[in-house]
Amino acid sequence: MVTREENELLTRVGTGTPMGELMRHYWIPAAMSSEVVADGAPLRLMLLGEQLLAFRDSAGRVGILDHACPHRCASLFFGRNEEGGLRCIYHGWKFDVEGNCLEMANVPPHQDFKHRVHAKAYKTIERNGLIWAYMGSGEPPALPQIEATLLPAHAVTFNWMQRECNWLQVLEGDLDTSHTDFLHGGARTEKVFAPDDPRRFGAINRSPEYEISETDWGTMYGAFRPADPGETYWRIAHFLFPFWTITPSGPFGRHIYARAWVPMDDTHTMAVRIIGNAGRVDPGGAKQLGIVTGLEDLLPNSSDWYGRWRPRTSAENDYLLDRDKQKSNSFSGIPGIAAEDQAVTESMGGVVNRMNEHLAPSDRMIAVTRRRLLDAARAVERGELPPAATAETYTGVRGGYFVAKQGGGMLDAYRAASAKSESAPA
Repeated sequence: MVTREENELLTRVGTGTPMGELMRHYWIPAAMSSEVVADGAPLRLMLLGEQLLAFRDSAGRVGILDHACPHRCASLFFGRNEEGGLRCIYHGWKFDVEGNCLEMANVPPHQDFKHRVHAKAYKTIERNGLIWAYMGSGEPPALPQIEATLLPAHAVTFNWMQRECNWLQVLEGDLDTSHTDFLHGGARTEKVFAPDDPRRFGAINRSPEYEISETDWGTMYGAFRPADPGETYWRIAHFLFPFWTITPSGPFGRHIYARAWVPMDDTHTMAVRIIGNAGRVDPGGAKQLGIVTGLEDLLPNSSDWYGRWRPRTSAENDYLLDRDKQKSNSFSGIPGIAAEDQAVTESMGGVVNRMNEHLAPSDRMIAVTRRRLLDAARAVERGELPPAATAETYTGVRGGYFVAKQGGGMLDAYRAASAKSESAPA
């Protein structure tokens, strides 16, 4: 259990908070490259409690600025994106992607002081279909070498989805492997799986044991169960600083996957899911198991601060819960994996009161990860660099499920599985 003070430290991400300052040491996936076009409309972004705008200038460069014009604080969202900059419609002041004031249109040339005016701007980089923002001070690190983010955009599938709750409670859902065979698969039995599908062992035994390890990049767990005689079924997953997860939702050898749980503010989170197309679960197999993701079932985007990538399911419609289906062929009665996760994590409240929890052995990964985050945030308060501050730290990290020979521990099993994979070195 964490204390009230620790819960506040873990969950608050605004400017000046320990966790917010930790987050600002890393590159943050802020938007899809396709969401901003040259000389097009600015895009509202809420990141770490800050109201920002993304825009692409005439030359194709992307800027991320504070939405408030530094002249009289009118919102630059209403501005004209033209001829290499964003022009405020209030008085015509114009700013480039780095926040430099290019023109003070309502001030006589001999009186202007544009060289002394600067809009708050953050460094940006584009790579493989994503726009990244660095919200810290000083020189940023290199972009993280997370395997899924290194594939070109045509070789991956992106799924963005907003959650109306704190970033940590949704991230912790990815670190909780035993919920999979209840919330998502509680109605399935061994019979729905092919004889050579190792996931059948999860239906046979819904209470795995665990090994947990702290790593250079964060934490990892191995959930293990008996498989066929002489074999063990493993599910390996990772937390990567500051908000990335790699879940065991695919076969280890081809599961190139990562998800960022990006804090928009304390009570809203943007999930950015990236999965290599070669590692996607076969659609026919998914249908056979009755798997529905629901990742594409979104409302049309709007231009407000929370208007992007919102699911149709919500607290207002009880996440489309169907009690008849719950009794017949669905453990939850909620349509799709994404909506099931959304329902349970949002039902905890905007920021869950962790003082009411009773953690079990199945929650060891969550407990260790919380402690790792607390230690890292306190280290940043002392002026130290956080873990995984170099891009190379993430190289070769992969998760997934597999069957291994009985005997040996998690790290032995992980190294052996990695050695079989061409793109995940041991």
